[in-house]
Amino acid sequence: MKMLVSLLLLLALSNAAKINGEESDGQCDYKLTLDPRPHSVSILEFGAVGDGKTLNTIAFRNAIFYLKSFADKGGAQLYVPPGRWLTGSFNLTSHLTLFLEKGAVILGSQDPSHWEVVEPLPSYGRGIDLPGGRYRSLINGYMLHDVVITGDNGTIDGQGSAWWDWYSNHSLNYSRPHLVEFVASEYVVVSNLTFLNAPAYNIHPVYCSYVHVQNVSVSACPYSPHTVGIVPDSSDYVCIEDCIIDIGYDAISLKSGWDEYGIAYGRPTTNVHIRRVHLKSYSGASLAFGSEMSGGISDVHVEQVHLYNSFSGIEFRTTNGRGGYIKRIIISDVEMENIYMAFAASGDCGSHPDDNYDPNALPVMAHITLQDVIGTNITIAGNLTGIHESPFTSVCLFNVSLSIISGSPTSWVCSNVSGFSESVYPEPCPDLECSYSNSSSACFSLPELNGKSAVI
Repeated sequence: MKMLVSLLLLLALSNAAKINGEESDGQCDYKLTLDPRPHSVSILEFGAVGDGKTLNTIAFRNAIFYLKSFADKGGAQLYVPPGRWLTGSFNLTSHLTLFLEKGAVILGSQDPSHWEVVEPLPSYGRGIDLPGGRYRSLINGYMLHDVVITGDNGTIDGQGSAWWDWYSNHSLNYSRPHLVEFVASEYVVVSNLTFLNAPAYNIHPVYCSYVHVQNVSVSACPYSPHTVGIVPDSSDYVCIEDCIIDIGYDAISLKSGWDEYGIAYGRPTTNVHIRRVHLKSYSGASLAFGSEMSGGISDVHVEQVHLYNSFSGIEFRTTNGRGGYIKRIIISDVEMENIYMAFAASGDCGSHPDDNYDPNALPVMAHITLQDVIGTNITIAGNLTGIHESPFTSVCLFNVSLSIISGSPTSWVCSNVSGFSESVYPEPCPDLECSYSNSSSACFSLPELNGKSAVI
């Protein structure tokens, strides 16, 4: 796919990265004012060696410590030239651009001792793989403002095969690291890069605001266990556009905390816009919501997406004990190819972090609209299985046409779900057959994302 290169990216490529945001409609169109970074240094100036063997963690840390002094002088850029730059985990600073030149590859060390161990995220209470702490991500930002990671299609390679083996063999001491993680940061841009072989997640903004991920390619081995592409997590005003993701588990997964920890932290993922993406997932979903969604997920607009060669196309996941909600979601202009299950919604999905969760914390899923969808070579149209004590409501399907492969045992499976449909093939289950035009109940439509009432 020929990517669209926006003004944002063009300025970033000319060493521009300063971001000043103003809220507009809560989607990709919030205003950004980009000014050139007045200072730039090369990682070579700090003794780095790009031979793929020399460990450069100290060089990256020293370079960023030096550039921190320019934060009040317009910020600075760290330039990574062509080469293979092996490193352990390191932290970024505010008002910084990390720029990877064409041919530059940042390699994550396969030695766990080169990755710091940190406390679990408060909205999770433990690591994603194991109780207790977690390995810090390869590239990190904590409580930062105005940070850009970009380049001329440089690469960040997590060399995750060793981590995948340790995970599969149950020999990890702590939960696997991610490639890039921003925590409690704002005005973050990740653009024009290739991400390869993450140990777990590739791009993970958590507790963040105003995050723009554009024109990135993400891939990992199809059999890589629970590797995920982009994970907006308890974050708001997130835009993901013009990306290609080919991954082992979920391509894009929206989350907001795990059971009692996510409920207590109470920060939702909201105001997210995803558009013009190509998503492929080997064993998970091209586009997933949850199952860790205890802080809530709402006001998400997905459009112009291509989902292909995946186990599941669009999937909503939750379970008793999660609490939280998934609501006001609209997904439109979708092309699906070679998908086993086009749509899924499960009220019995995922484990619990520990035994302290409240089984009576019932999640809510409502006001979900799927429209203008064309699918070919689909095995199952949908499996929508809600929770008896908290059924999924106002699930609306409009203008959906799915070509089901011959010999498929059933097209739709539904329970504890209600909603509406028009122009849907194959004919949906009776729970969704009520015509929206003849109902007085609620379906979610786009105007509400812009602050106008759309529940009719």
